[in-house]
Amino acid sequence: MEVVTAHQKTGALKAAIELGLFTAIGKTPATAAEIAARCKCPERGIRILSDNLTIMGFLEKADSRYSLTPSSAVFLDQNSPAYFGSAVKFLLSPAITEAFTDLASTIRRGSVHTSEQGTTAPDHPAWIEFARSMGPMMGPAASGAADLTPLDSARDTRVLDISASHGAYGIAVAQKNPRAHLVALDWEAVLAITEENARKAGLGNRFSKIVGDAFTVDLGRDYDAVLVPNFLHHFNLADCTRFLRRVHAALRPGGRVVIIEFMPNADRITPPPAAEFSLVMLGTTPEGDAYTFSEFQQMLNDAGFSDTTQHSLPSSVQTAVIAVA
Repeated sequence: MEVVTAHQKTGALKAAIELGLFTAIGKTPATAAEIAARCKCPERGIRILSDNLTIMGFLEKADSRYSLTPSSAVFLDQNSPAYFGSAVKFLLSPAITEAFTDLASTIRRGSVHTSEQGTTAPDHPAWIEFARSMGPMMGPAASGAADLTPLDSARDTRVLDISASHGAYGIAVAQKNPRAHLVALDWEAVLAITEENARKAGLGNRFSKIVGDAFTVDLGRDYDAVLVPNFLHHFNLADCTRFLRRVHAALRPGGRVVIIEFMPNADRITPPPAAEFSLVMLGTTPEGDAYTFSEFQQMLNDAGFSDTTQHSLPSSVQTAVIAVA
């Protein structure tokens, strides 16, 4: 029953974010009438929603007043620098949710039931929303990945960020390596967001971009590092290996590829947050999956890399896989 009715809880949280309910409460406990006035809504709906958010653990209630829990204050109040509400807009966008309305058809057909290419289609609009909303969530993991990507401080270096999106990973590397030039690759509309974020991060003239399909566009040469965050899971093993050969050719000898992925253990059911990601790929991509470390090792070996290692990332369910060209 919890699984079957889970959409009701999702809908309640989504409504609260869209109404600005958590921000309306803020640091001061408030009654349903006070919250309703701030949200410009009738009291009945706000009371019922607030009671259910309390049951779900997002609010606390005492003497008919509602207050934020510590977690809600950090992640759901728009005044918090760690506000998560913008990410919800992407995670609950039609491009993601519609993939699960008829998952049986996808499984029967062996292909995505909503469209031929799913979210891997060129210039898919979902990635604009992803770039706008998901960057703040990536901060700790991006910083951890940058720590794993030290560059030669005695000379100018070059870093390529594949499917750069919000640019969090590439920007983190460039900020920790003052002589690094960041090259971001993505679709044109997405790169406008990447470039804006790079400018805000103070990269100035240390940023350039490549527009196009990562499988076919000219990647350039002599990079010291190539970042591949949250990209390979969209494709099958053969296509991943083919792409990694392109990355190998773009790196200077001794350069490194840094892959960020949801990586399950060999049993494919642990750890749950990483292993469950395969279901997202089943619903939204033609042939994507969540790959194990041994599968990444094989892909990288076949692409010409060596010394493949895995590293946990702070405040993240994802893993960094690093190999040397």
